[in-house]
Amino acid sequence: MKKFVLVPDSFKGTMSSIQVCTAMEAGIRAVFPHARVTALPVADGGEGSADAFLLALGGRRVTLTVTGPEGTPVESFYALLPDGTAVIEMAAAAGLPLVREPRDPERTTTFGVGELLRHAARHGARRAVMCLGGSATNDGGCGAAAACGVRFRDAAGTEFVPVGGTLGKVAAADLAGLDPAVARLSIVTMCDIDNPLCGPAGAAAVFGPQKGAAPEQVERLDAGLASLARVLRRDLGADVSELPGAGAAGGMGAGMAAFFRSRLQSGIETVLDTVHFSEVIRDADLILTGEGRLDGQSARGKVVSGVARRAAGVPVAAVVGDVGPGVDPLYAMGVTAVFSINRVAVPYAEARLRAEADLRETVADMLRLVRACGGRRS
Repeated sequence: MKKFVLVPDSFKGTMSSIQVCTAMEAGIRAVFPHARVTALPVADGGEGSADAFLLALGGRRVTLTVTGPEGTPVESFYALLPDGTAVIEMAAAAGLPLVREPRDPERTTTFGVGELLRHAARHGARRAVMCLGGSATNDGGCGAAAACGVRFRDAAGTEFVPVGGTLGKVAAADLAGLDPAVARLSIVTMCDIDNPLCGPAGAAAVFGPQKGAAPEQVERLDAGLASLARVLRRDLGADVSELPGAGAAGGMGAGMAAFFRSRLQSGIETVLDTVHFSEVIRDADLILTGEGRLDGQSARGKVVSGVARRAAGVPVAAVVGDVGPGVDPLYAMGVTAVFSINRVAVPYAEARLRAEADLRETVADMLRLVRACGGRRS
């Protein structure tokens, strides 16, 4: 009996990774109706990440009320996987959709994200995956840290919870009050950008405007993050000023590294580790992966290249929406073949409406060839 492992990214603006898996499986079963199919939809750290892990591995959704980005209660959740891993979407407690207009990243907080983490640590989690993406905040993760017991004081020694607009007032940070349950957690942070904390490529300059920051606010937010970095280096021994990815999610990358000693890791590597990819593919005949557009950037730590590097000799077929220039290095990384689902020459606006059907039929055609050639194994 054939075994297929599906590890696609989403086709941005067209299909979620879960929808891609569904279409791929339909194509497989049109040719191999009794095949074993294992779907591992890739979570990118944004909305839907927790559900993608639950679909792949099982477990349960834990719901609770936490502090939202504007300081008011919101209904939130995290996923608790069977092995004791908690998957926390930052966006579920501090995401842009939870903020009213006009947006103001000088006032928003990640406190609720810390409440999710603390709850998970106190209710059975042994490991945590923090998914960065879609945040409405620029507080360097201070809110999350405060929710877990980290103390911040101003120059007068008064304790307070910093937000983006008050980072410059942080005169001292103290980990002594960190919840022991949180301290025991092994935490990996999904981070697919390498932006530094401050400067022209930093959190405030690059991502602040989409969170509502005017130019003068961007300058203040950037200065606040720089001031925070100096305090973290002095008080916690954590030098995050040049850490790649520190600028992710309004400086949450820096906060995860400094306050929680978390490792910042690429999304695909985190996913593959969490779903025990090496074990899953051990007896597979074919791995199907893909993304909306395959091009030269795909070789730089994205899903297709990440899967190919870990394939351990199992053939890898990349089924994608479009193929751009610069894909040749992917073959050396382990991709066996690339297939575009563009079956008719129509503009993207029309192609996206038929993408699921085209994907299903492309996979089915590909596997008819596999069947005709005898496949990898009998």
